[in-house]
Amino acid sequence: MKYKLLALDMDGTLLTDDHQISPETEKWIRKAMAAGVHVCLSTGRGFDEAISFGDQLGLKTPMVTANGSEVWKTPHELYHRELFEKSIIETMYNIAQEKKVWFWAYAVEGVYNEKNWDNSLLDRNQWIKFGYHIEDDEVRHDVLMQLQDMGGLEITNSSPVNLEINPKGINKASGIRMVCEELLGIDMSEVIAVGDSLNDLAVIQAAGLGVAMGNAQDTLKENADVVTASNNEDGIALIIRDYILMEE
Repeated sequence: MKYKLLALDMDGTLLTDDHQISPETEKWIRKAMAAGVHVCLSTGRGFDEAISFGDQLGLKTPMVTANGSEVWKTPHELYHRELFEKSIIETMYNIAQEKKVWFWAYAVEGVYNEKNWDNSLLDRNQWIKFGYHIEDDEVRHDVLMQLQDMGGLEITNSSPVNLEINPKGINKASGIRMVCEELLGIDMSEVIAVGDSLNDLAVIQAAGLGVAMGNAQDTLKENADVVTASNNEDGIALIIRDYILMEE
């Protein structure tokens, strides 16, 4: 079989707009698994927000969460975690306060935002990802410029109105590469990666077959090998049928 691993983004890709896995998509994922293909969730979500869908599909394979900051050997066994320096989280939090924009911060201990933030969290927690939701294009650009000036950051998005930040060099491609090289013993050329947003760009460029959903951001479509149907039209099922199982 040419492709041995199917790396799936979740929101806007695996999940429909009502945050469900459609029966048709689940059917084809299970067919791929039965044929011996590793199916790996590759998501910007944290572990707690992703695991129920892995369990629904019966996945026993590795999983990449928080845009690559966490790699799981199996869905419940951590293999590697990349942490932020606390001073960087503090700086990004201060930017959110200065610009009066919504933020969220993923720590090993939980997810935090304006509603449950406490400055004492900075020293208590282990931080893995930070994000902003900013509707105003100009303000979002200003925040992006400040982040770029900081250096040492991997900056992407999971929608056109947010910014997602990981430590430099940490992304879904680094996570899937670790899965391939260290856990499964396969090559990136044997990977199909599917996604819809800029946080999927690195992995679809690195994979043997990079797939953009029909609802994907234009930049992703321009860099993909294939554009499939949307997340509401079982785009993943079509890729499994046509590129993995080659069924008519």
